[in-house]
Amino acid sequence: MKLLTKEMIKRFKEIGNQEEVHQEEVLLICKFFCPWNNWSWYASEYDSQTRIFFGYVEGHECEWGYFSLSELESVQGPAGLTIERDLYFSEIPFKNLRE
Repeated sequence: MKLLTKEMIKRFKEIGNQEEVHQEEVLLICKFFCPWNNWSWYASEYDSQTRIFFGYVEGHECEWGYFSLSELESVQGPAGLTIERDLYFSEIPFKNLRE
């Protein structure tokens, strides 16, 4: 599965840097998840030159930070499983994540 589409890249460019946006209002554009554990990555920004996302990560801890498309693509789990993009995730503000 392709983790990042041209449409998603276009949307990240439209939204741009959300540094000045209140945390509760930050738009989460897409979600990636690990099918063999409970890790999820919610991307709010993307730099196509460095292939680095900024967003919210739920793993051992829940925190905001940077994560790499290259790293997500390189992970291989049991039985050849890989990181997936949630095809049913729709863009939401961070405050709606828990609803």
